[in-house]
Amino acid sequence: MRVAVVHDWLVVSAGAEKVTRELQRMFNADVFALVDFLNDEDRAFLLEGQHAHTSFIQRLPFARSGFRYYLPLFPAAMEGLDLRGHDLIISSSYAVAKCVRKRPGQQHLCYIHTPMRYAWVNEEGYLQDHGVRGVKAWAIRKVMRYLRQKDLASNAGVDRFVANSRNVAERVNRFYGRKADILLPPVDMARFALYQGQRQGYLVVARLVPYKRVDRIVEAFRKLTDHQLTVVGDGPELARLKAMAPGNVRFTGQVSADDVVRYMQHSRAVICAADEDLGLVPLEAQACGTPCVALSGGGYLETVEEGRSGVFFASDRPAEIAKALLRFEATATIRPPQELRKGMEACSGDGFREGLRRIVADMMRGDA
Repeated sequence: MRVAVVHDWLVVSAGAEKVTRELQRMFNADVFALVDFLNDEDRAFLLEGQHAHTSFIQRLPFARSGFRYYLPLFPAAMEGLDLRGHDLIISSSYAVAKCVRKRPGQQHLCYIHTPMRYAWVNEEGYLQDHGVRGVKAWAIRKVMRYLRQKDLASNAGVDRFVANSRNVAERVNRFYGRKADILLPPVDMARFALYQGQRQGYLVVARLVPYKRVDRIVEAFRKLTDHQLTVVGDGPELARLKAMAPGNVRFTGQVSADDVVRYMQHSRAVICAADEDLGLVPLEAQACGTPCVALSGGGYLETVEEGRSGVFFASDRPAEIAKALLRFEATATIRPPQELRKGMEACSGDGFREGLRRIVADMMRGDA
């Protein structure tokens, strides 16, 4: 069976990209994407040095730095990818990957990270976070309506949905009227190894974009002068975050995959403030034996257990985050590192592969 794995766009190594990496290795698949601008290190990690088959957007002017400006063209670009000769299409989709064209005799399984967030879940929040108003906001709303229409139309080509969480499965049902199986994404248990040594300071691992709410975490540490925060990641918010940060916050920028693991292993807890669809960071941290301090919402409600694998804060207000950190330090019931890791065994690569192979086999047999 020849398999095509379709990703939205390949520019960084984050949670969705790690799923695509696993899918490619599982099925020895050809990888397709709108664009592929991975750096050499991420390419070696995700695609074993290979390049994805890309759409016409890859060749448009300024695509490397500004491919997102071609957003209205994304559905057509996906539809134009040539997947002939493949028996099974697996889209790893958080935007338009599931818009690929399925031909007679092909099956399409969509592993969905979320229906497009800025079109379905948080359009107004997206406009507010990026300071978009007036005519530009009007134009973006029209684009979002068009994208919702194309997104709904593409569902006819999906034979089966697999959601990364209960949270996303509920969205698939609410927005698409479709049922989705639930399969948590794989955690590389060998890479994110158990650590039981000394831990110091707190950690954020995130793309530095507005919806991650890293600015709220940084601001919380202005009052926590006796505590240290390390922010791992890069993005358009980096300069602003550095300018606002107190002296007990440091930024590493982008680091290697191995360094991310080391930071997780040596931190007292990771902090997550975004309203995530699932959020892979708490799972990876717990595989290292590291608890999580997280927003009480979204996918974190499925991956963090209050008082056992971490603590929640009710909102992303800096004062709430600071209170949660102090409560975390006073909590005596947090599981020891080895128990946190044991709780992640169901999310191992083996568990993911077994679950997905079973779903694929059912689908190819025509089972519901």
